[in-house]
Amino acid sequence: MWRWVCVPGQAVSLELFRSVAMVLALLRQNMVQQLAAEMFGVSQSTVSRRFDALREIIETVLAEFVLTPAEVAGTSTVLVDGTLVPTWDWSHRSDLFSGKHHDTGFTLQIGATLGGKLVAVGAPVPGSRHDAHAWQAGGLAHQLAGMDHLADLGYVGVGEMLTGHKKPPGGEPTDNQKQVNTDFSGIHAAVERAIAHLKNWKILSGRYRGPLDKLPSIVRTVVTLAFFKSYF
Repeated sequence: MWRWVCVPGQAVSLELFRSVAMVLALLRQNMVQQLAAEMFGVSQSTVSRRFDALREIIETVLAEFVLTPAEVAGTSTVLVDGTLVPTWDWSHRSDLFSGKHHDTGFTLQIGATLGGKLVAVGAPVPGSRHDAHAWQAGGLAHQLAGMDHLADLGYVGVGEMLTGHKKPPGGEPTDNQKQVNTDFSGIHAAVERAIAHLKNWKILSGRYRGPLDKLPSIVRTVVTLAFFKSYF
């Protein structure tokens, strides 16, 4: 079992329980580390070290609680949609601006049941990439392989995806196609609820301020926490 190692003659400035609470607060509220340092009575550098040290440990400990897509959805159709994790507009990155969301960040692909339960989450993909690309690049297509998928018009042309109907060039959709689109809009709200629940962890909905190379680890940790909170 992992534990803090205390050097003889030195006091531990923040015990393990409060350190974990601090990491969860950073993930849940997306607070700046200086504020967390003041709240927990430690230095900003201590906050940074504990956040990095404990985040992946939390992910590892809770990994057993992450259900497989089949365990959540069974043989039911899985709804798919993308959402943006907004970030700063880093000058060294030219691939973060999302025309769809009119902001900079990384796209997450989300799978959900028809009842709005979280099924799976893909890895973050630069925001400039289209949902149809992020579906494959982020690995959600692999996670949901062999299952039926339903998505919005942003995924038209993705072979394994059921979607609504786009307006044909120079014409109008048929009455049947319009009805299908209307029915789909009602069903699609379920995946939007799943996304909203996931982004209650505000580090994914507020503007992410940390190093970009840490974001995949943060996403994985939040996903494990979301599964643990939702199902256990």
